Amino acid sequence: MIERIAIITGVAEEADAFCSDLAHTRQQLGGFDVRHVALGAASVAIACSGVGKVNAATAAALLAHIHDAQLLMVIGTAGKIGTAKGDCFYLHEAVQNDFGARRSDGFAHYRGGSWPMGPADTTPFRALDLPHCPLPRARIATGDAFVECPDHAALMATQLDAALVDMETAAVAQVAERFGLPWAAIKATTDEANGESAGDFSANLARAARRAADAAEAVIRAGIRR
Repeated sequence: MIERIAIITGVAEEADAFCSDLAHTRQQLGGFDVRHVALGAASVAIACSGVGKVNAATAAALLAHIHDAQLLMVIGTAGKIGTAKGDCFYLHEAVQNDFGARRSDGFAHYRGGSWPMGPADTTPFRALDLPHCPLPRARIATGDAFVECPDHAALMATQLDAALVDMETAAVAQVAERFGLPWAAIKATTDEANGESAGDFSANLARAARRAADAAEAVIRAGIRR
């Protein structure tokens, strides 16, 4: 049974939604506000890293070390770019949408951290299998740009076989692989990565953050086995 879990979110509302009714302690670690809470049999450390791959990876590496985490987890919100049904998903696979090689005939995608030469490689990072999680499965594409273009969203969905887009998950997955740890992610959707995304994200942030937090709490309470 996994007893030490580190959770990373991109924005404060996503972190605040998790176990908001339970007592927790706080500490400052490496510039991050980290809260600790007991949930079921697990000790959980939650950090809002700030948006983007560097922030998320930094927080994940710090918590993996300081919290001695057995599982790295990302929760929060995402944009929908594919045709997956539902508004909250277990992210069983993650790819980086902006890692690769810029060529005269377009952008060649590669697995995050790999050598970006030769044939393109979109092999995803694969999450820990959680058979007791009832959420639909989806692949997410992670990058350092907030997507407000339906044409680009459609291209990512086609090229990367992704249903969602965010700015954290694949970076945390890459850290997890480097540390030899399993990872998991639950995201609820706020927008459709189009011209309305900025307004939709703001309007739907609180609801989606709560949806993802509730799902993550249920999964952790039920117990996670590696």
